[in-house]
Amino acid sequence: MKKILSIAMMLFCVMAAAQKPVLKFDTMVHDFGEIQEANGPVTFEFKYNNGGKTPLVLHQVQASCGCTTPEWTRTPVQPGKSGSIKVTFNPQNRPGQFNKTITVQSNAETPAVTLRISGNVLQKPKTMEDEYPVVLDKLRLSDSHLSFTKMVPGEVKTAEVKVWNNTSEDVTPEFINLQNHIKIAANPATIKAGETGVIVATYDAALKGDWGFVSDQVYVIYDGQKKYSNRLTLTGTIAEDFSKMSEAEMANAPVIAVDDKEFDFGVVGQGSKVEHDYVVTNNGQDKLIIRKVKASCGCTAVTPAKTILEKGESTTIHTVFDSRGKSGRQQKTITVISNDPKQSNILLRISGTVSVPSNGN
Repeated sequence: MKKILSIAMMLFCVMAAAQKPVLKFDTMVHDFGEIQEANGPVTFEFKYNNGGKTPLVLHQVQASCGCTTPEWTRTPVQPGKSGSIKVTFNPQNRPGQFNKTITVQSNAETPAVTLRISGNVLQKPKTMEDEYPVVLDKLRLSDSHLSFTKMVPGEVKTAEVKVWNNTSEDVTPEFINLQNHIKIAANPATIKAGETGVIVATYDAALKGDWGFVSDQVYVIYDGQKKYSNRLTLTGTIAEDFSKMSEAEMANAPVIAVDDKEFDFGVVGQGSKVEHDYVVTNNGQDKLIIRKVKASCGCTAVTPAKTILEKGESTTIHTVFDSRGKSGRQQKTITVISNDPKQSNILLRISGTVSVPSNGN
């Protein structure tokens, strides 16, 4: 009896499989060969037919990359009939070899199959406008951001951006909103019509007198006229270099510890203030110096009771979150920068929910 049942089940499965649609592609791979980036998107149509005995439905067609867009037959394909999947590849800003996949999900006997497209994108020649995409009125720049990356205290670093005068007049840019730690100038000072140059900035970390991520704004003016849109951003990170410390120095270094790095104030009404003290302890041997404490939002005030801690000594960082103008879930961070060589930057978190009365009061 069991043998008969087993044979019956096998026959049922075979018959069920025979009833499923069969997805058959003319080809599952297409090589575009060499394509020109300048010519824009290219398209290939994968054609298929239903070799089964029931309607074929493509549930989903998904490309492996946003640069590849598929379009497909959405209606059921009857037995013996055909459908297609059009695949479009956009080569913009994607020079070189590419190999993309398209996953096809259907109700066929093989529910998932993979198509593949490949090729080689020949980069379009860059124009001067491509090389200098940032427009600051009379000048075009390669970038409006000058990054000084990482700087140690006392270091002086230089960064530059390329500049092009694409007007018919000579241009002499000037720079305002300069702080003592920044020097900036165009080279040459006057950029002749149709010619190029550079804007060179020098950043003195000692004169800045700050720690962690720093950002400054400088404005480019022409003929004494200021426009806030003609702005350069200078950024960097000022941090100590602990890489040259010996094992003995590391063993005797300060160690910062915080009792609890996260505080959730729960639910508070809009307009109220929440206060919390983070307890910071020096678990190391040498003096712990808290270089800087900075909140991610102006709504959060932070004040360390002490900035120099002896071995075993503790202090508090008093934190006040002001919920005025806030609503819903709030998540703020507090960055603490110290002379602990193993964790010179730590993040404290304060979070909670600000409720707004439904009557507006």
